[in-house]
Amino acid sequence: MRGNMSNGGRRTRQPDGPGRGRGSNKQHDYFVAVAHARYILRKLFRIVEDKAKELGIDPLAHQALLQVYGSAGQALRVSQLGERLDITTAFTSNLVKGLVRRGFLVRESLASDARVTILRITDAGRDLCNRVDADVRPHVDYFASQLSPNERRIALSTVMFYIGTDTTIE
Repeated sequence: MRGNMSNGGRRTRQPDGPGRGRGSNKQHDYFVAVAHARYILRKLFRIVEDKAKELGIDPLAHQALLQVYGSAGQALRVSQLGERLDITTAFTSNLVKGLVRRGFLVRESLASDARVTILRITDAGRDLCNRVDADVRPHVDYFASQLSPNERRIALSTVMFYIGTDTTIE
């Protein structure tokens, strides 16, 4: 911002010219980093989604299996799965029905409260997750090898900005 003395001797604030605003370069750098991080994430997700489709499972169904497999005790409540996938209860229910029908998940009642349904991943569900992971690993490794150390740093720092910088794992 520049001062302008043409208003009766009082200094007023005027916008700076293009590219000279406070933070304009930093803001552009920020969006460069966001765009790059989103490119990397999208590319990685696309590799995994394409492999899931190739193996005959919808990418969201695969993500559901990953959420159950990766949870404590390899089990989640139906509501927790819906929350983790950010989908409606009705959609979660239909997704779960299909995964149970295909033998990738089983439903169990919680011992302490029979009204609560727990989803557990089956051996077939684990095998599918492991197969997708094994099949995509060379593609992910190749993609990652094409990134410079600076590109990796930018992507990681952008993700850390969004989720916080505390990297301790409990």
